[in-house]
Amino acid sequence: MTPAQRTQRVRPERFISVDVETAGPTPGDYAMISIGACLVDEPDRGFYVELKPDRDAVIPSALAVSGLDMAQLTANGTDPRQAMEEFAQWIRDVVPPQTHRAVFVGFNAVFDWMFVNEYFVRYAIENPFGHGGLDIKSYYVGMMGSTWEQTSMKHLSPKYLDGRPLSHNALGDARDQAELFRAISADAAALRAASTHAEEAS
Repeated sequence: MTPAQRTQRVRPERFISVDVETAGPTPGDYAMISIGACLVDEPDRGFYVELKPDRDAVIPSALAVSGLDMAQLTANGTDPRQAMEEFAQWIRDVVPPQTHRAVFVGFNAVFDWMFVNEYFVRYAIENPFGHGGLDIKSYYVGMMGSTWEQTSMKHLSPKYLDGRPLSHNALGDARDQAELFRAISADAAALRAASTHAEEAS
């Protein structure tokens, strides 16, 4: 391994919470219609864009979740290539790749990362997150030994978000996810500290 490769491996990580709204469940068939993102530890530093649809197929229930309208997005949305270029630049601005590594964080991250990565690939833009992300739901399962069903917002929101539901505005949800991840991470740190204390006392 070269010195440059070793430096690349030890860059400090910064977590970016990302949420997307879409016209359906798969990026090959349905458009991504909005992206919201924020730094997990500085949620006021956020990004939001609504995209002009590049696919016509729609599942009405998916649109109902976000409240976005395909005709309005077609008329007023940002060209998807431009939107992804702006998103990539924002990521580089808040997490300079020369010094830090940007880590994608999502709530059911496989869904959101799938759309984001597909759009970066589709428009020939390097994905600043690389080939993976951190899933809050999986993190919670590992920390608590819970079931997957217990990672739904029905269970987690009363514990960590005062019971409020997600807004399904992509930036609002990204900020709520950031708050959720910070709270779960604090619980994880407390559990590790308690385990260490118990080991030292035994």
